[in-house]
Amino acid sequence: MSNPTTAADQNQEPMSDTLLVLDKEQKKIRAVKEIKDGELQTLAPTPKNSSQFLRIDKSGNLLSNFFSNFFSQLKDPSRFSFFWTPVSESESLAKRLQQHVDQPTEEGRMLMQQYDVQANYQTKNPGKMEQQTTEANEYRYQPEQVNWKAMSEIGLSKEKLEKMNLLEPLLKGYKTNELVPLNLNFGVVVTRVDARLSLQANDDGQVVVNIHGIRKEPRLDYPFLGHEFTKEDKENLLATGNMGRVVDLTNPRTLETLPSIISVDRLTNELIPLRADRIKIPDEIKGIILTEEQKQTLAEGKPLYLEGMISKKGEPFDATVQFNADKRYVEFLFDRDKANRQDHSQTQSPEPATEPSKIFRGKELDDKQYEKLQAGQTVYVSGLVDRKGKEYQGYITFNAGTGKTDFSFEHPDKLKEKAQPAEAYKTQTAVNSEGKTNEATKNIKEPLKPGQQAPDNKKQQEQQQQKPAKSKGRKM
Repeated sequence: MSNPTTAADQNQEPMSDTLLVLDKEQKKIRAVKEIKDGELQTLAPTPKNSSQFLRIDKSGNLLSNFFSNFFSQLKDPSRFSFFWTPVSESESLAKRLQQHVDQPTEEGRMLMQQYDVQANYQTKNPGKMEQQTTEANEYRYQPEQVNWKAMSEIGLSKEKLEKMNLLEPLLKGYKTNELVPLNLNFGVVVTRVDARLSLQANDDGQVVVNIHGIRKEPRLDYPFLGHEFTKEDKENLLATGNMGRVVDLTNPRTLETLPSIISVDRLTNELIPLRADRIKIPDEIKGIILTEEQKQTLAEGKPLYLEGMISKKGEPFDATVQFNADKRYVEFLFDRDKANRQDHSQTQSPEPATEPSKIFRGKELDDKQYEKLQAGQTVYVSGLVDRKGKEYQGYITFNAGTGKTDFSFEHPDKLKEKAQPAEAYKTQTAVNSEGKTNEATKNIKEPLKPGQQAPDNKKQQEQQQQKPAKSKGRKM
């Protein structure tokens, strides 16, 4: 991973390389020292501290030896940006980078790009080091680390996994996204099962295969990592696959208590935990810019209903979203929304919202706009952004009947005017459908044409001029 600096190495310090880091929360440029218990240890990038800087062996494989080990140990890697630099240039570069952080400029942005080392293990600084972009460097495990003899005993080989397009996700540290048929031979018992697979390093550093077999149902009547499921927990897990809240789980190896969420692997019914500090919520979902409150809801494992999202076909849709511990991303719960709609059709509908939201499609209304919306008035809103990043504007009105805020590109009053029928069509409707009469057409026996208010042919003129026959009814 790195070569410790000794007294004999001091004369070569100008040739040694190290890393600077930007802590995005603290907005400070620091020098990297080490990782301890998953936390990045840093210090001021000054010559006085240079002997404690992390050293990178330029002759070694930076991307596999450093990032595959060092970077993967971080508890929150997305919090940091790393910059590759010779130790001799670290102080001056740190000052220049810090200036850009404090007062961003185009020159500073280009400087950051020049020295930035991306999290996908590729460097943007080929002038400072040899660029390493081989496919193996993207993997968490190397093919040669896998015990292929053990794999053959369950009916698998490297070639078979490659053919099934499953080898790459395994080497990257993921579970297979589909079930794999396995042949298990226990000497006196031979069986065939379907399971998901994953790779894991054991305590001795050996890469072993995890077999995630299919369960009939999730085991919810027993404690899971110290957590006992409530009735609501069980209902949520069975209905949506997500428990819907953060709870404390106990690591069985370290006995450490970790706030986590729990989901169900929908292929195997296995319970999957995920530490809360590893939940990554996007800024945008299908064209909807999330508010901090919405992000917090998702980060707590709770479901969130979003309106006005835009599909790949460019069509608007509404749906419930929730973070899934197994998939490790925010998923759509369309089945839940369908079930809810069915339930609502059979039971009393919930009371609609009585107050409009102050945020519409990611845009926060100012006080004046919000007051008008509360008063039932139509409000013009600009600065809305669609999923392609283009701005648009329109009119919004709070619908007290549905509890939702309606949107239109034109003012609703203008739309109503366009929807009003012309006088000619009013006459046609009144005569043909409502049994009413019109002096100019009252004797015409056939239906009027659209817009017709007078006879339009000789036959109709004759009918109109004819006097109606007198009644021949009997006197009583």
